[in-house]
Amino acid sequence: MTSPSVTATKPQAAAADAQLRPAAALSTPGHDTGLLLLRLVLGLTMAAHGTQKLFGWFGGGGISGTGQFFTASGYPAGDAMAVLAGLTETLGGLGLALGLLTPLAGAAVVGTLINAIAVHGAGAFFAPKGIEYELLLTAGAAALALTGPGRYAADRFLPVLRSHRLAHGALALALGVVLGAVLLLVRD
Repeated sequence: MTSPSVTATKPQAAAADAQLRPAAALSTPGHDTGLLLLRLVLGLTMAAHGTQKLFGWFGGGGISGTGQFFTASGYPAGDAMAVLAGLTETLGGLGLALGLLTPLAGAAVVGTLINAIAVHGAGAFFAPKGIEYELLLTAGAAALALTGPGRYAADRFLPVLRSHRLAHGALALALGVVLGAVLLLVRD
């Protein structure tokens, strides 16, 4: 038989132990599966969107058609901007889907979508002329950059990203926002 004082300290000791364990140790299979689902859907959506720009796949304009759109939207060197946007969306999307360099992949998608929201305009929130879709993709990419990819990700094999740190995500997002804003500054 245990004394009341011994049983009262067991929950306290368990709570203290949980606080000392890294966040990765606290993740559950449901949590990791949810992050995997989010990464796959958001990442592959962005990668497919990038291949529309680069290769004209899925009914996209390819580099020349997308370049004309960028030029009409006030960006200099429309074809170069099409390549930049296409590569950022494709590689950032694939990075998210694989869980590879997740903070940087999420930041790349966020920076690109900041420009998409600015070009699309904030005249309305809901489709067809609103920014709801772009905003949802931006928030999802930012959330993945901040939370990390979960256990089912390539980042688990990279020592520096094995246990995700909020600082990595925050710094990467700051970089993505700054670079996205710089591209907006070159726009007429």
